[in-house]
Amino acid sequence: MKKILSWFEKESFWTRFAPVMFDSQRWAEAPAIAEAVCKIAGLGAGSSVLDAGCGPGRISVELAKLGPDVTGVDLIQPYLDAAAETAAAEGVELKLIRADLREFRADKPFDAVINMYTSFGYCDSIEEDMQILRSLRECVKPGGWFIMEALGREIAVRDFTEGEWFTRGELTVLTEFSVAGAWEGLRNRWIIIDEAGERTEHEFVQRLYSAVELKRLLLAAGFSSAEVYGDFDFSPYNEKARTMVLIARTKGS
Repeated sequence: MKKILSWFEKESFWTRFAPVMFDSQRWAEAPAIAEAVCKIAGLGAGSSVLDAGCGPGRISVELAKLGPDVTGVDLIQPYLDAAAETAAAEGVELKLIRADLREFRADKPFDAVINMYTSFGYCDSIEEDMQILRSLRECVKPGGWFIMEALGREIAVRDFTEGEWFTRGELTVLTEFSVAGAWEGLRNRWIIIDEAGERTEHEFVQRLYSAVELKRLLLAAGFSSAEVYGDFDFSPYNEKARTMVLIARTKGS
C-alpha cells in the first residue's frame, strides 16, 4: 500500500512556498542567530553542530562561517540542494543528510543540536513530536546543548490575526488563520498567486505548545535541564517576548 504523505513531507509545498517563508528578512537575521547560538553553547572551531530541519541552509551556512563543523538534516531534497549551493558560494563546508527527524540517528553525537524557525509541531500526533525530541536528545553529547526556537501558544494567542495579504516579489500572498481545538493548534491557509495568475493553495495545522508544556516534553525526552526565554539574548519569556527560545542540556559525563 502506498504511503500517504503528511503535508510537511511533500516537496511541492516547500518549493512553492519557499519565497514566502524564506524572504530577505529571514536571511538577513541569520548571522545574528548563528552568533547567538555559538555564544550560548560556547561553539567555535572544532565544535560540532547539527542543524535539525536545516531547510535551505539559512543558519547552517552562517554557523559554518564561524568555525564549527556543521551537519544539516532535512527531509526536503531541494532544500538540501539549495543549502549545498549556498555553502559552495560562501566557501564553507556542510555535511548534508536527507532524513526524517522522527527516525534520524547520528553516527556520533554533537556538541550542540539546533532546531530553528518554529519548525516543530508539524506531526499528526504528540507522540511523533516526542519521537523527534528523543531522536535529537540522542544526538547531543553528554553536557551538550539543544537550542530550539518554537511558536509558543502564548505568542500565538497574543499575536493572533484572522489573516492578511502581502506581496513577495512577483507573488501575491493571502493568508487565513483560525484556531484548531482549544488552542491546540493554529490552522493556516496560504494562497499564492503568481504574476501569470496561477493560484496555489495549501492548508495545514501546526500544533501549539505552551512554554511549560514544551519544557516538560524536553525533560521527558531525556534532557537534564530546560529553560525558556523570549529571545536568544536570554530575555524573559513574558508578554514582551519576541519569540520562544528553549535551551536544554544533557547531563555531563
